[in-house]
Amino acid sequence: MIETERLSPASVNDAAELSDDMLADLRAYGIGWRDTLRFAFASVRNHPLRSILTTLGVMIGVAAVVALMAIGRGTQASITSMITANGANLLTVRSGTGNQGGIGGAIGQGQSLTIDDARALADPTRVPDAAFVSPEYYGNTQIVAALGNLNVRVIGAEPAYAPVHNTIVAEGEFIGDSDVRAVASVVVLGANVADTLFPGGDAVGQRVRLGGQSFRVIGVIAAQGGSAFGSVDDSVIVPLATAQRRLFGGRAISGGAPLVSTIVVQARNADAMNTTQAAVERVLREEHGLPLEGGSDDFSIINQADILATVTQTTQLLTLFLAAIAAISLLVGGIGIMNIMLVSVRERTREIGLRKALGARERDILIQFLIEALSLSGIGGVIGLLIGAVIALIVGQFISLQTSVSLDSALLALGFSLAVGLFFGIAPARSAARLDPVIALHYE
Repeated sequence: MIETERLSPASVNDAAELSDDMLADLRAYGIGWRDTLRFAFASVRNHPLRSILTTLGVMIGVAAVVALMAIGRGTQASITSMITANGANLLTVRSGTGNQGGIGGAIGQGQSLTIDDARALADPTRVPDAAFVSPEYYGNTQIVAALGNLNVRVIGAEPAYAPVHNTIVAEGEFIGDSDVRAVASVVVLGANVADTLFPGGDAVGQRVRLGGQSFRVIGVIAAQGGSAFGSVDDSVIVPLATAQRRLFGGRAISGGAPLVSTIVVQARNADAMNTTQAAVERVLREEHGLPLEGGSDDFSIINQADILATVTQTTQLLTLFLAAIAAISLLVGGIGIMNIMLVSVRERTREIGLRKALGARERDILIQFLIEALSLSGIGGVIGLLIGAVIALIVGQFISLQTSVSLDSALLALGFSLAVGLFFGIAPARSAARLDPVIALHYE
């Protein structure tokens, strides 16, 4: 231990300006890790206003990063939910292709899919990984009831439609195989259609006119919400054969099997999506007499997994881009920490000189000021994290978005704030550590 009697008179006078507790600590403990930590935290604690103003930039930066990442992930989850609301692990086969004979054509252009194609895809020996196959026919017409009328989308479907599209019947029953075989005049109403035409809730058993023909309501679908491919809440569902033969005349031009608008194939699980798609392509080419290499396909397949992957990648990139912009304020906060710490070094020059005279090494002074900088940035990071979480929660409530602060985003924001404090605290810490003790003790 270095005794205080070795100090010059000028040093003793300077020491008298320090608190008795600080001198007592120096005499009792010397210069060690505990003293270094105590001095660093005492400096932050003894200047609360300066500490708050110093950390303000870090607070804003961390809050912005955390809030934007939480909102971005909530948006991603919402979009994913919309895509999968109509069913999961789906392959949607449509007529037409995006490139026919070197000329860009629209998907759905021309009618090439028939009920026979759907039967071939439902054969487990040809597409073994298909859990369900739902042939569907779409059209629009007017539905008329006693209390009003609407223009609705009509979906011609079979019983497989319900499990494929996660359809739940709130009242009555769904279309059965017997309804399809009998070309029955029955209809299942979407939730919004039922509420509009039958506000009293007694739709089942009522008669409606669909395309000028009388239909009996056998069920009402539970509200399902919107999806990427339209909402069934604003649609009605009739037996597939009824839509093909009685409402829209969906028979192949050549007089063959009835046409369908789409064939939706549900794979057994997400891992089987690619193998199922390959099998579907092979079977359809065989059924249509097309070359197996796929250059002349008259159909297109929308893979739900590809859509989800694209959406996920896009939203992640957008979230990271916005977070990177918000992180600029963290750099501004770091510059603020550096400026305040440099001012602090000048204000505490005599204290630094005294500590070095009492035995503190350059490393001790360096560590003390780095701890102060890290404390300021760490406190700002924690407060910013809490503010960001509150902002994300409030925004989520206003726009009906499920937002949450994930552990990785919180750790990333806190880690970045500490890194900023460390980086911008090095210059003032080195400046303090390199002060000459003799000059520092005589600094005015």
